[in-house]
Amino acid sequence: MLPNLSIRQLQTFREIMRCGSVSAAARALGRTQPTVSAMLANLEGELGFELFERDKRRLVAKPEAYFFLERAEEILAMVRKSAVTMREIGDLEQGVLNVASMPGPSHFFLPQLIGEFVKDRPGIKVSIMTRSSVKVHEWIASQHYDVGFAEPPPQSDSLIVEKFAQNCVCALRSDDPLSKNDVITPAHLDGAPLAVLYSEHFSTVRARRIFEDCGADFVPRFEVSVFIAALTFAERGLAYALVDPISAASYSAYCGRNADLTFRRFEPDLRYSYSILTPSRRPLSLTAAAFCERLRETIPTFIARLPGMI
Repeated sequence: MLPNLSIRQLQTFREIMRCGSVSAAARALGRTQPTVSAMLANLEGELGFELFERDKRRLVAKPEAYFFLERAEEILAMVRKSAVTMREIGDLEQGVLNVASMPGPSHFFLPQLIGEFVKDRPGIKVSIMTRSSVKVHEWIASQHYDVGFAEPPPQSDSLIVEKFAQNCVCALRSDDPLSKNDVITPAHLDGAPLAVLYSEHFSTVRARRIFEDCGADFVPRFEVSVFIAALTFAERGLAYALVDPISAASYSAYCGRNADLTFRRFEPDLRYSYSILTPSRRPLSLTAAAFCERLRETIPTFIARLPGMI
């Protein structure tokens, strides 16, 4: 049976070895001499042998005491280090953050956000992986990652889902005549070449329905899997792109004044949904919870910086 040792017993033993007597150790520890004597007796009882010879009122350390002192110092040092680490984790100075994201936000928005989040926290290690929304759903549900950012999943007991919906915008070249309009409508794009997500995607299905309801021809010249690709075709003047505002704001922030594209509100509203995903079957770490809060706060402010959104 393993001995049941306590941290306080180890601290008391170390102080006795340093001071050379129970009375001196008691003064150093701020305890009474009987308390320290009882603590030493309990320690020796747990170990099953005496660490000191009692020579009248003096304690003489046995060889085993010096061996045990080394082990006690190692354990106490490990406890101190662990306490500091846990304090840093509580203060968000250390930790691990595993994020899985659909492709668009992982190219600029999330790296920028994570960079801001950890810039004063050198002890936080981050993993960010890019996969399809379906794969992100699977990873979070299986608890492989702490936080996911993706299109909303089907109902699942394994996921906590926080949804955000924003209006898509129209991307067009800055020198395009339509850029003079504050708002782009299906009437402006009637029969014009478009760059949109693949035909089965919910945003493209909705866009097609909006055009039909407005009596405008919906002409998707380019179908892509991510909005960033649609912006490339719009940049070359080959199509007008209907894209989510995070992709648009990412392009605008990345290119700055060198951007060839401008963005305009698209009406009627073409809603695009994002979701923050966390596993439902285990609690979030302090680091992951703080990052989720930062993500919630940043989405609207990041999009608000996009020209043409107001």
